[in-house]
Amino acid sequence: MYPGAYAAATPDKPALIMADTGEVVTYASLEERSVRLSRLLHERGLRPGDSFTLLSENSPRHHEAYWAALRSGLYLTAVNYHLALDEILYILRDCGTCVLIVSAAQADMARQIAERAPQITVRFVFGGSVEGFEDYESALASAPSQPFAHQPCGADMQYSSGTTGRPKGVRAPLPERQVTEPGDPLVAVFGPMYGFDENSVYLSPAPLYHAAPLRFGGIVHALGGTVVIMPRFDARTALELIEKYRVTHSQWVPTMFVRMLKLPAEDRERFDLSSLEVAVHAAAPCPVEVKHAMIDWWGPILYEYYAATEAAGITLIGPREWSQRPGSVGRAALGVLHICEDDGDKGRELPPGQVGLVYFERETMPFAYHNDPDKTRAAQHPQHANWATTGDIGRVDEDGYLYLTDRRAFMIISGGVNIYPQEVENVLTLHPKVLDVAVIGVPDPEMGEQVKAVVQPAAGVATGPELERELLDYVRDRIAHFKAPKSVDFADTLPRTPTGKLIKRLLRQQYTNSRLTS
Repeated sequence: MYPGAYAAATPDKPALIMADTGEVVTYASLEERSVRLSRLLHERGLRPGDSFTLLSENSPRHHEAYWAALRSGLYLTAVNYHLALDEILYILRDCGTCVLIVSAAQADMARQIAERAPQITVRFVFGGSVEGFEDYESALASAPSQPFAHQPCGADMQYSSGTTGRPKGVRAPLPERQVTEPGDPLVAVFGPMYGFDENSVYLSPAPLYHAAPLRFGGIVHALGGTVVIMPRFDARTALELIEKYRVTHSQWVPTMFVRMLKLPAEDRERFDLSSLEVAVHAAAPCPVEVKHAMIDWWGPILYEYYAATEAAGITLIGPREWSQRPGSVGRAALGVLHICEDDGDKGRELPPGQVGLVYFERETMPFAYHNDPDKTRAAQHPQHANWATTGDIGRVDEDGYLYLTDRRAFMIISGGVNIYPQEVENVLTLHPKVLDVAVIGVPDPEMGEQVKAVVQPAAGVATGPELERELLDYVRDRIAHFKAPKSVDFADTLPRTPTGKLIKRLLRQQYTNSRLTS
């Protein structure tokens, strides 16, 4: 389905609610505005297969742009407004766009883009004015409100979050169907799994320039529910919104769970969360202790999936399955799972229980990295062109349940032994004196690398040798000593994306650079 189906039946029903301002976009409005935008982009010369871009903080404009793309055969790239100018310019060049829609809140960046990106010939601004940009609302109002007879499906073209390097554009082949026709695999997988329907109220606390928040909002709209959008995540506010809007569904990342668990007891107990039926989590492996604590608090309503921007494949696991297999991210629901050796041009498939690279087998390669055939080939299995990996390491058990170990790029090799930082981070995450933690490998003249923990302490906690020793002993009591950090450094904050992913390359660069300059 698509918003037009619900605009006809329930035109005044809220499709979107902005949690901070209370702005409501009805299904009739979402349908009309997405139609007008699709017509406006066509008038400005875009045709199926072309791209347009949106630069904005969380806003209803994301979803009207999303549905405009999906009904006109276009690619939408929602750009992370936290990026530096050169990074944004790289994305604008790489995706080949000539159209940019910006929020007036991003006026300074918009002006710099206008100066540095002459290929952006069509520029719109909403929520205010920026010199050299057309008023978005006026342009939209001038476009026809009748949809084209031919509405080929488009897609979002997202860029990976860049936790291990420069963002990569993920460009999936466009589906060969009309927006009015069923067949979206994400709707087919996630809709029944999580019980999304016209009665769903879905809380979206994460940035809409990332794949999962944008696409899950689209799934809810395809099934007639309401999306409540937070401008940014705040632990206490999220609980308040669940009560206020009687939220039935929500999606989180593990760091959000940790922030909510560490709220004062009076805040955790103040709000009525009984409307919650499904709490989905993804984006990073969730420490077993964190998930147990959330289930103790919210009940057996936590559902996990493992996927990526590339949509190479999907695994799913529900709360009862997880209670029998703690730590698993589930069995494949899209694609066939394979665990293979990371050994150059061989890629031998490994039996259950052995750790290796995670691949998904599909009928054809489901994505390509835009303008980067080398990276696309590197994501393919050396012997099977339709098996794809995003660089995660894990194992499967005899029943096909996947357990993630870490990312290949984060693995530490110390004295020839592979050490996975995720295991150490899981131990330290719920320590009462730790607010955030990252574990990395740093250069060591004898061992090659040694394990270091970088900790952001909880508020009011004094740092120093005593805390370092306490944390080191805490880890050594719980995992093998060879995996434990040799030292702990303390930091005011750790580099994370707004979705909670650690940007470990920045931390490792700090230690590598300090070694080179010392």
